Order: sequence, then C-alpha cells, then structure tokens
Amino acid sequence: MTRPLVPALAADSRLVLDEEELRQWGIRFGQAAVAPLVVTLSGDLGAGKTTLAQAICAGYGVSDAVTSPTYALVQEYLSPRSVVYHIDLYRLESEKQLTNIGWDEIVSGNGLVIIEWPERAGERLPPHVPIALEYEPGDPTRRILLAG
Repeated sequence: MTRPLVPALAADSRLVLDEEELRQWGIRFGQAAVAPLVVTLSGDLGAGKTTLAQAICAGYGVSDAVTSPTYALVQEYLSPRSVVYHIDLYRLESEKQLTNIGWDEIVSGNGLVIIEWPERAGERLPPHVPIALEYEPGDPTRRILLAG
C-alpha cells in the first residue's frame, strides 16, 4: 500500500489524533468537501475508518445515522448538498464484483463517495483523495492520520 501525503503542518510528518480529534477533523473535512469527490479510507481493522466516515458524513450534512456497510457493501445517504455513498470493500473477493454493486455509476456520479478498503478495487479505483489511518505505537487511544 502506498502511503498518502502527510497533511500540511503535521508535526514530525504525521498528524496524531485521539478519537474526538479524529471526529472533529472528519467533520471539518466533510464541511469543506465539494462533490463530485471520491475519498478513500485505508487502515487496519479497528483503525477508525468507519468513525472517520461517520464524521465526514456529519460535516457534509447527512442527518441519518451512518453505519458500517460491511455486509451491505454500499450505504446511500442523502445530504442537502448531494447523495453520499459509503462503500466497504472488505468482503469483496475480486474487482469483478464491483460491477454487481453499481461501481461505475457510483464513482462517476455527482456525489460524495467514501470507500473503505480501497485496495480491493484494484485498477478500477478512480482519482481520489487518499486518507490512511494507522495505530500510534504505544498508545491504543490515538491514531496517525495521513491524507492527500
């Protein structure tokens, strides 16, 4: 996996956040987001991808509860700004299965698309804003965020 660029002004080439700071960062990102936009969230299980997706959706104006789409693969939400698709590719076995979820229509549309486990899309991943979350060594309450 290629690591994304580090946010500007991040200390020691990384932005280290606790869960509340991660939520606030996500809300601000969602407020600034302009569709059409594809955002990818990478990281190990439990790193905070769904938490960040929920915060981005909140900042973007989604009022419904945002849940993990692990089993449904795709959740669709409405915002006053545009439709939001939250996609979790963890259970995907091959890129060929993307067609079954309406991938091409979703990623080429006019909405905000948030993709967890984007590496499973392989060559079909469109231009996007990559965000990666990593565990902070020695501190299970904090995450390292890399975006850009």
